Amino acid sequence: MLSSHFNHTETLEEIDVNVETKHENIKALLLYDDDYNTFPFVTESLIKVCGHDPVQAEQCTYLVHYTGKCVVKNGSFKKLRPLCEALLERGLTAKIED
Repeated sequence: MLSSHFNHTETLEEIDVNVETKHENIKALLLYDDDYNTFPFVTESLIKVCGHDPVQAEQCTYLVHYTGKCVVKNGSFKKLRPLCEALLERGLTAKIED
């Protein structure tokens, strides 16, 4: 049987740090399937609007096609609103949800 021996020669001081955190209600930006936008266009839109890398954008595009929707970004409403508007302006179907 192994035993360990700790020699505590230093005194540890507890430091009380007050950190203010801003709790924002995290929302989800969902992209929904439609019958008129092409796979390449949806993938390109996710790259340009949401900052996805090509692989992530393609995976989201397939999820949207096969499951009907996909969360493409999470964040505060303030952060997601311009992204949602940009997707809508491109003719995609998007919505911000809790």
